Amino acid sequence: MKLFIRAHDLGVKGEENITARLDELGLCGVQLVAYKCLEGISYVPGSITTDRAEALRREFERAGKTVPLIGAYFNPVHPNEEKIKNGVAVFKDYLTHCHELGCNIVGSETGSYNGDKWTYHPENRTDEAVKRVISTFSELCDYAKDNNAFVGMEGAFGHVCWEVKRLEYAVKAIGRDNIKIIFDLYNYLDGSNVDKMYDILSEGLQTFGDRICVFHIKDCTIEPDGSLKQCGVGKGIFDYSRILGEIKKVCPDANLVFEGTTGDDIPFAVQHLKERM
Repeated sequence: MKLFIRAHDLGVKGEENITARLDELGLCGVQLVAYKCLEGISYVPGSITTDRAEALRREFERAGKTVPLIGAYFNPVHPNEEKIKNGVAVFKDYLTHCHELGCNIVGSETGSYNGDKWTYHPENRTDEAVKRVISTFSELCDYAKDNNAFVGMEGAFGHVCWEVKRLEYAVKAIGRDNIKIIFDLYNYLDGSNVDKMYDILSEGLQTFGDRICVFHIKDCTIEPDGSLKQCGVGKGIFDYSRILGEIKKVCPDANLVFEGTTGDDIPFAVQHLKERM
């Protein structure tokens, strides 16, 4: 098992600063969202170039760090069609340049009709919604194949693929062999099912197995009204001795990526996970 973090959660920008911070923390690398952590790169097609990508890869290779996943998250059912087109174009850009960046997987979530809020909307759970997701991700998988790359899909409670079974349905309907799964246990939870978190973990592991390329590592507390509030890893209700034990049975070489743990919470989280690994 290896420990990573989203680059933009480190609080620094630029590949040299990122690799230096990774060394300080004892982490293996990053989930890379380039337009959030590199100067001069924005969320538009054509912003990432071969020269810029290869510069990052060289610095990471020098530092002995790796990139298990490139994040190019966009909302495939956004009510604004122009935002969908832009998201697809940016995603394809990263598929084109992923090997230059030292990675072969580009990922996204399955989106929500609530647009930029990425929250629950009743239309998310319709047949039309999942058909749109299947169509978009099929197109991306075909483009990825031409670039010898993979597409990562991530489910979440408020999104179109709100449960493991719905994501499994979409993956089977897409029917491509270059789909990988980004598994985020916290994403599948809300106040109504948090007591079933370990059942959901088991279901995800048994359903997707070694197709899982990355596990997102989060933690949360339960608010007085029953809602969940994300917190630094090791400071909430997640039992990582149990979680890592279950993951290791199915994915002994798992890539574990801290997501949303920032600032002074990072060193504590790293130590918490390493003690349990």
